[in-house]
Amino acid sequence: MRPLGSERDHYWLALSMAKAAGVDLQGAIEEGRFNQEGWANTVQKCRGCEWAGECPHWLQENPEIDAAPETCVNAKLFAALRVAQEEADKPAAVA
Repeated sequence: MRPLGSERDHYWLALSMAKAAGVDLQGAIEEGRFNQEGWANTVQKCRGCEWAGECPHWLQENPEIDAAPETCVNAKLFAALRVAQEEADKPAAVA
């Protein structure tokens, strides 16, 4: 098991990955789809990620993506948040 990375560094990495993947974390929090505990868990998972050393370089080369790479420990979370965000952004159907 590798040592956990810096909380501050991984806060920014996770935030950058979410932003690159088109996820509005603040909007998700405001709309009740995500919470502070979920965010703390996201950063904690990032701190233990085996791929974290490559992440800053990858993000620099890929500032806007359709989805976080599979190597990201939070990829599934970011994908789910993006789907929920897209669903919430759809105009309501007229009956």
